Amino acid sequence: MTINLAPKDKAKIVKDVSQLVLARRTRMCNFLEYKDTKVVYRRYASLFFIAGCDATDNELITLEIVHRYVEQMDKYYGNVCELDIIFNFQKAYFILDELLLAGEMQESSKKNVLRCIGQQDSLEDMESLRPGTIWLTRTFPGQAEDDIVTKIM
Repeated sequence: MTINLAPKDKAKIVKDVSQLVLARRTRMCNFLEYKDTKVVYRRYASLFFIAGCDATDNELITLEIVHRYVEQMDKYYGNVCELDIIFNFQKAYFILDELLLAGEMQESSKKNVLRCIGQQDSLEDMESLRPGTIWLTRTFPGQAEDDIVTKIM
């Protein structure tokens, strides 16, 4: 479920939830309530990943989805850090879009997500090259050789 909010309201929610999460101790539970929503968060090194879900949703599944998202970003970026997300946020959104659709897990296979991301990178590379140019694309462990286009016709 998505809710349309004014930018001012979004900023207030982000500020409030961020303050709540940052004020918590490391040994505290990764779930808290904010108004009528459950907030699920997880810290990875210096990064906090925060997700909101309905009061009736399973917070453990939400926590697992957050973990899966971080795993995918680690594989794509190679040990993701704050600067990776800041300077290449489009890819962070693309990975999230491959994992989730309308707030539900769309793809559970890590290999399929990485394959789609690799294909997207290949398409972006193809747009910037002229026909007849030989090029290489990023490959991921377990990705089949035949999934990779190596020459533009």
